[in-house]
Amino acid sequence: MGSVGNGDVETQQDVQTPSTWSGRWTHVLNALHSEEDTDGEATLTFLQDACRVLVVGAGGLGCELLKSLALLGFANIDVIDMDTIDLSNLNRQFLFRRSDIGRPKAEAAAEFINKRVPGCKVVPHYCKIQDFDACFYRKFHVIVLGLDSVLARRWMNGMLVSMLEYDPNDGSPRGDTIVPFVDGGTEGFQGNARVVLPGLTPCIECTINLYPPQVTFPLCTIAHQPRLPEHCVEFAKVLLWPQEKPFGDGVSVDGDNPEHISWLFEKAQERAAEFSISGVNYRLTQGVVKNIVPAVASTNAAIAAACASEAFKVASNMQFMQNYMQFNDGDGVYCSVMEMEKDEECPCCSTRPRMVHFKRSDTLQVVLDYFCNNLSLQMKSPGITAMVESQNKTLYMFRPKFIEQRTRPNLQRTLTDLGLTDGHQLVVADETTPKSLLFNIVYDSE
Repeated sequence: MGSVGNGDVETQQDVQTPSTWSGRWTHVLNALHSEEDTDGEATLTFLQDACRVLVVGAGGLGCELLKSLALLGFANIDVIDMDTIDLSNLNRQFLFRRSDIGRPKAEAAAEFINKRVPGCKVVPHYCKIQDFDACFYRKFHVIVLGLDSVLARRWMNGMLVSMLEYDPNDGSPRGDTIVPFVDGGTEGFQGNARVVLPGLTPCIECTINLYPPQVTFPLCTIAHQPRLPEHCVEFAKVLLWPQEKPFGDGVSVDGDNPEHISWLFEKAQERAAEFSISGVNYRLTQGVVKNIVPAVASTNAAIAAACASEAFKVASNMQFMQNYMQFNDGDGVYCSVMEMEKDEECPCCSTRPRMVHFKRSDTLQVVLDYFCNNLSLQMKSPGITAMVESQNKTLYMFRPKFIEQRTRPNLQRTLTDLGLTDGHQLVVADETTPKSLLFNIVYDSE
């Protein structure tokens, strides 16, 4: 392909048709060579004509993924991202230019790839992943995640697991309902990549304890003795936001909404000035709200390359990674692959309910705390229902507000007072997954 000199001017060679490029796909055909398909043409035709790939995220990882997938021969790519481009993105998200600031990332990235890689069609979706249902996600042969949010990863994992249908004879997942996905993540100089076949290999929830809970600050410190600029941001987010309701009653903080971040930034500045704390700025505010870790371009490139390679193997029916890779380039370069084990009691991908142990005297608040604080669950705002006296009863629901108010007294009632017996099944819904999770209560002796 022709080069791009200053990032804004393209050479005439960039607009040539793929058919005029002799040997354009030689590197792909060499990788596809096998005894069954000696020249790889059949598989390459599938990749270019039939295979559909979805990239979730168009940030640091997403830009690298789109480039690598397009150059590997994938010609039908969709990309989802709900964020817009700001100045700080330009140092590593190389598909964007200064003139793109303020534009949706998905649209700018798709436009760049479509111009730069003739024959590739990238379709952008400027929205949240939750805006699509299972019918949308079933369209794809493989999905690649380039996300900076554990919550979004868990939601996508739950969606793809919820799409599974099972063989009535042996209970195994039907192959035509499995949508494989490749997940990549980076944190500074560290990164990881994994391949997941929902229902067959370990899913995100099987190893959720790999993601430590988000660092929080003691409420007493935030409210009375702030010492760090982060404390001031948390004060604005945790205490002032629900009190002042700047954007209306019931509106939660959106880390991707510039108006929300600006409001929090101003309040945090006022708090910092009161206690003579320096260092509060817009970028820090957004970083605290979104729990952002500084990104390193080289790490993004390495992890995206690994993810694109695994997506290529999955789509080409090659032997892919089994099943988790760690990467570290902070001191030299270290890379290793290990095979994670499937959790047979995984609340997401297991076909049987997970056992949870409580005492008869435990209150519903104890159960709620367990779902939120257990490292293998890490729920955010669980809603709990159960079948009580032949009726499906809502025990507690975090939203909407009027239901939360009506069910709040249940939090102080014991499980026996609520009519929950040994072996009783709880149905738990949470924002971390689109599917409800099942748990069976087991009572321990007092």
